Amino acid sequence: MEFTAQQIADFLKGNVVGDPTTKVNNFSRIEEGLPGTITFLANPKYEHFIYKTKASIVLVNRDFSPVSTIEPTLIKVPNAYASLAALLNLAEQTGTRKRGIDRSAFIAETASTGENCYIGAFAYVGEKTVIGNDCLIYPHACIGDHVKIGDHTIVYPHVTIYEGCIIGSNCIIHAGAVIGADGFGFAPENGEFKKIAQIGNVILEDNVEIGANTAIDRAVMGSTVIHQGVKLDNLIQIAHNVEIGRNTVMASQAGIAGSTKIGSNCMIGGQVGLSGHINIGDNVQIGAQSGILSNIKEDARILGSPAIPIKNFLRSSVIFEKLPEIYRTLNQLQKDMEELKKNKQ
Repeated sequence: MEFTAQQIADFLKGNVVGDPTTKVNNFSRIEEGLPGTITFLANPKYEHFIYKTKASIVLVNRDFSPVSTIEPTLIKVPNAYASLAALLNLAEQTGTRKRGIDRSAFIAETASTGENCYIGAFAYVGEKTVIGNDCLIYPHACIGDHVKIGDHTIVYPHVTIYEGCIIGSNCIIHAGAVIGADGFGFAPENGEFKKIAQIGNVILEDNVEIGANTAIDRAVMGSTVIHQGVKLDNLIQIAHNVEIGRNTVMASQAGIAGSTKIGSNCMIGGQVGLSGHINIGDNVQIGAQSGILSNIKEDARILGSPAIPIKNFLRSSVIFEKLPEIYRTLNQLQKDMEELKKNKQ
């Protein structure tokens, strides 16, 4: 489909700077912009591309002021990145939606599926499982017994959802994710590790997105809970009885040990490791590859392993590269001191 700059601006409640009749039919990155596409500028580091991009329309923040001539038509919006997201979502919704149940899918007689669902080839739906309206269950997904899935949720290929787990509405679970596998629970006994039965479940609230090959373990007792609006990247490990607060985001390869509680609106970088049985407050930001061993109060910004306040880490990192020079200087000072002592004697 083709849209004019004015139509896009009306949808985004933005203002056109340039030709409102300019038309686009696709998206592009600003550094690779092609005629007939729309792109965006949100990060100032990419501003130099806007003066040479061939894209026809560029979304920019309302406070953007060019320092040179710009050929594309601009649409000024309060938040260019959020506006791009809105357009991408609109484009996705206008695409062809899969419907119907493939004849090779298995659905238990006691299971129920809502209206307008799609269940792909070789998908499995277990006993007494309930799937809501307008859900997409892609091929080879395995949904165990007594599972509940809300409306408008998408389960991509090769996802496994174990028995008794609860998935909210408008969730997205990407390929290969495992929801509800046993937590890592073993008790030492007579020189061996005896398995502790994991009899709880996993609860994903509404609007949660789980990345590919991420694993969320079921609780020993009770529930591992991922609250509303949480976004987890690919290849993340969430252990048993963890609780993640509303609208927290977590990047790839992070790992959360058992019974740790993470607050709302937190941002956790890639390869962060959190030890078990600790509490992370609301609005905490944790930099990539940090190691967290103890509780963190709300609004903290930390980095490093073991993690420390980010300002202290940045000051320390300046010193790290100077350590060999500092070491040589200390050695020389020590020799000078010893020489002075000898001379005094």
